[in-house]
Amino acid sequence: MAQDREALIRQAKAVLEFNWTGEYTQPGPRLYPHQWSWDSALIAMGYAHYDQARAEKEMRHLFSAQWKNGLLPQIVFNTEFHNYFPGPSFWHAGESPDAPEHHRTSGVVLPPAHATAALHLYRHAGDARAFLKEAFPHLEAWHEYLYRERDPAGEALVYIRHPWESGMDNSPMWDAILQRLHLRKGEIPTYRRADTQTVSSQDRPTSASYDRFAWLVKFFAEREYDEQRIREDCPFLVQDVLFNSLLCKSGRDLAEIARVLGEDPSPFEERSEKTARAIDEKLWDEERGTYLDYDLRSGAPIPVYFAPNLVGPLYAGVPDDSRAGRVVESLEKDGFGLADEGVMPVPSYDINGYGFSPEQYWRGPVWINIDWFLMHGLEDYGYTAQAERLRRTIVDLCEGSGFHEYFDPLSGEGHGSVLFSWSAALLIDTLMDGGR
Repeated sequence: MAQDREALIRQAKAVLEFNWTGEYTQPGPRLYPHQWSWDSALIAMGYAHYDQARAEKEMRHLFSAQWKNGLLPQIVFNTEFHNYFPGPSFWHAGESPDAPEHHRTSGVVLPPAHATAALHLYRHAGDARAFLKEAFPHLEAWHEYLYRERDPAGEALVYIRHPWESGMDNSPMWDAILQRLHLRKGEIPTYRRADTQTVSSQDRPTSASYDRFAWLVKFFAEREYDEQRIREDCPFLVQDVLFNSLLCKSGRDLAEIARVLGEDPSPFEERSEKTARAIDEKLWDEERGTYLDYDLRSGAPIPVYFAPNLVGPLYAGVPDDSRAGRVVESLEKDGFGLADEGVMPVPSYDINGYGFSPEQYWRGPVWINIDWFLMHGLEDYGYTAQAERLRRTIVDLCEGSGFHEYFDPLSGEGHGSVLFSWSAALLIDTLMDGGR
């Protein structure tokens, strides 16, 4: 068994080595040639166990592309790769006076797991205090941007303005909002998808979804990425559970970083606790025992039962023990496989849900990062048997099907990109008993 474990770790390290560019790690070959924000945070957590220098360089490259207003971009483009949509010329991010001068980036963000990654590096690598000191102002500016620009009502809940910002582009949560976008033929930007040339089109978002994704990018560029102008009439403004949960967790970790550096942790602690209360009060659905995203445009919760909405609050330590028990009960009794031996836990979407697909992007497959978040959340609340099942699932999927982007929850078959970096990195962390 020890030999199998070491062999699997070597395979995972080989995946990261294959995707290493010299400055950052590609999420996956061909399909994802650039640097993605939350991918790099999760990838750095794997590197922390055996290559501190590379973990630091991974995050340093991302921070070098931070906007002047603190925005940490979803994508930092590598200009050597041209066959990717949407590329830098489609984003027109340079229309913003805040865009970086020496990098080309997208104009949206991804979930804020970066302070958590930085603290993880400090705890599991060698002497990383110097890196924490370097990273601290970038992390502080990133969190300041989110609360200043994405929380105009001061609720301590930030909004996302594009499905891509959730990191879960094709979630059923976005269907109703995208259906409200009635686009005429002349309104759809001209583009050519690259993703369906690399992986099966059955695994990817539909063309109708992509039309709306592209239209939103054009909408932002026309407003020069000015957040006040965007929020005035943007049809997609959502307080997302996982995004805010990771912000809450990162806020607490940023407070700990401040403490390590001799800075005042109280502003970060106070704000993260306010976010935790807001998630627990505004986003909780008592009837179903879950948390729901909130659509700011319709002024109502989005009644879609999506696994990350259960996972995020547990990972961030948001609910009390009683409410956490309700969440675990939902994971066990609904179609998320936590107590069902016939299902790989946890499918991204309830297998009994309308439109469930075992292989389509974020509409049912198992994702290693979601299982990893949940594993740690269950451990924190004392659900050790359930956490152990998640640990076995992470190992079994990577060992049995390879380091894929996501997996069929019924068969375990891998889908999406092959040699996927965060699957490899989080497998390393899981096997090397990484905490946070």
